[in-house]
Amino acid sequence: MKKFRGKRRYFRQLQAEQHLTAHHLDFSPDSWFDFWHVHLDFHGRGNGHLKVRKAHVQGLFQLMNELDDALKAWGHSYQLWIELSRLDAGADAVFVHTNNPNGNNFPFVLPTLTKNPEPLPAYLQDIADLEQYHIRSYERCTFDEFDDEPEESFDHILVIEKKDIIRSVSP
Repeated sequence: MKKFRGKRRYFRQLQAEQHLTAHHLDFSPDSWFDFWHVHLDFHGRGNGHLKVRKAHVQGLFQLMNELDDALKAWGHSYQLWIELSRLDAGADAVFVHTNNPNGNNFPFVLPTLTKNPEPLPAYLQDIADLEQYHIRSYERCTFDEFDDEPEESFDHILVIEKKDIIRSVSP
């Protein structure tokens, strides 16, 4: 495993990115979100380090809570959720979706969501007030056609959303 250099600087930056002020979002009356999302661990540093993964997941929850407060004040219907990949920390993200002019896809519903099997991953164990959230999952299949022998890979994605949000990703 490669040594993680520049940890202090990296985590200072993560501290800043997990707050809404780091993302220049428009909450004017005529604005909208079409699956806007952000990956706090874009390069997948949490794949090899449980502590790093936990820090990023906690940052996603922090950002989701701040987004929820801002979206409630904004006053429009919205969907807000976190997706956590079981295989790749770089795919973890928080999503915001609203009615938008790009298509008739609001509210977005994932019909294949199932109740999450227990036990929860170790990086979710330290999340405070986890009972306030619905945790479900779905299976994502990706097809890598650029290899000499194309192969499919399957990943279980956890979908986490607050219980009190009106619009839901789940059916």
